[in-house]
Amino acid sequence: MTRPGRRERIAGGLLGVHAGDALGATLEFSGWASIHQEHPDGLREIVGGGPFGWPPGHATDDTDLTRAVLLAYLDPGDDVVRTAADHMLAWRDGDWPGREPGSGPRDIGGSTSAGLRAYAASRDPRDAGAGAGSAGNGSLMRCLPTALAVADRDRRVREATEISAVTHDDPRCTAACATYVEIAAELLRGASPGDAVDAGVRAARQLGASPVEDAVRYGRALSLTEAAATGRTFLADDGGGYVLDSLSLAVAAVLDRRSFEDVVVDVVRTGNDTDTNGAVAGGLVGVRDGVGAIPARWLEKLQFREEFLAAAERLAGRPRAAAR
Repeated sequence: MTRPGRRERIAGGLLGVHAGDALGATLEFSGWASIHQEHPDGLREIVGGGPFGWPPGHATDDTDLTRAVLLAYLDPGDDVVRTAADHMLAWRDGDWPGREPGSGPRDIGGSTSAGLRAYAASRDPRDAGAGAGSAGNGSLMRCLPTALAVADRDRRVREATEISAVTHDDPRCTAACATYVEIAAELLRGASPGDAVDAGVRAARQLGASPVEDAVRYGRALSLTEAAATGRTFLADDGGGYVLDSLSLAVAAVLDRRSFEDVVVDVVRTGNDTDTNGAVAGGLVGVRDGVGAIPARWLEKLQFREEFLAAAERLAGRPRAAAR
């Protein structure tokens, strides 16, 4: 099989987030047992619905906020962190495709809401955040564009942590984003999944984030097939929204050499925060395998498919941003 090129990997990452999000949205908040009863082999079609009544393939907050960060890298202005925060605020306030102008999002996490309130008041993206102790996965789900746009490692780590901290400034969140971004950046270079995960560990270690390093180590040991078949993940929050649970599942996913479909279906089968876990895992597996690995029947339903494909062309056609 032909190795995917840079454009294919970028498109795979962006649309992998979108596909995992859209698949998981149907089952959000459902536990493993109820999913297993209704879908013994896992949900394999993007059908929408779920607790927020999503149209099939519609972006939830996971994909929408990934888009907010992506737009910032496509046109960063003087400060990509501020530009990303402005796009997130526009999303919150209803200036967004597919939304009635001025209407709020169907779903917004507590830390995201608190951080954007703080940013709206201060207008300083580096003086916002929900505060230490709030360690949800709401910044991990949106951080992939930093890996796809920035070549310089130190700048990648810095911007990953600063964009996270606009809403999620707990050190577990900022370091998890840096770790994830480094894994994705190595995959984009064509590194093996194992070597890419090693790069993520180095980032966590550099930041002194031993809980994040432990989460990566657990992800290495986690059998996704067994977890999906039995419901036994032994994750701290059982995949219910804790940032390090989502990171562990994503590491297990990228090290699982099965197809994009099988891996993402099994991440979603584990239950609970299914849309975000699917999005976070789908992003890494999409960079690993390229857009051609995502089922065509999924791609055709995705709200931002054409926009993300065009963004991948733009990012692939210019030098990745270096240090400045």
